[in-house]
Amino acid sequence: MEEDITTCIEVLERGGLILYPTDTIWGIGCDATNPEAVKKVYRLKHRADNKALIVLLDSAEHLDHYVVDVPEMARELIDVAVKPLTIIYDGAYNLAPNLLGDNESVGIRISHEKFSQELCARFGKPVVSTSANVSGEPAAATFAQINPAIVQGVDYVVKYRQDDTAPHSASNIIMLSSDGTFKILR
Repeated sequence: MEEDITTCIEVLERGGLILYPTDTIWGIGCDATNPEAVKKVYRLKHRADNKALIVLLDSAEHLDHYVVDVPEMARELIDVAVKPLTIIYDGAYNLAPNLLGDNESVGIRISHEKFSQELCARFGKPVVSTSANVSGEPAAATFAQINPAIVQGVDYVVKYRQDDTAPHSASNIIMLSSDGTFKILR
């Protein structure tokens, strides 16, 4: 795992793409503060660039670095979530503008999975986490199900957990307004 994390950080720092395990499904990742790297993700996925991307952080303590006004309810939801939870916040900043949605919104998930949490902590910036599939195709539940074009289209493929055959699923998603109102999207 150590070699994978070190190599991922080198790739992320130079604006490259990684294929890595997360707390949900395998993801395509890049430096979430680098607009050129984000463009590469959209191209690889054949995804319209007006669709926002999710980012991972290692700790809720870092939310204030990327969201103008983090509602207290967000921290409470993160603390009690029993499965991976992505929260969409309005007023994102310090992130690549081309990964944001309407109202400069961003979906952020605090990872509790060993590899992705350690990667985010050591990289020191948020990492994009979008499903490892071509847009419109089903998301791969295991590494073996990932489209070969995706595997070949990244700069580094993490070795850790490639043999994991337990199927994983996407996170729950909640849209949370600064006034504390929310909407469950998935």
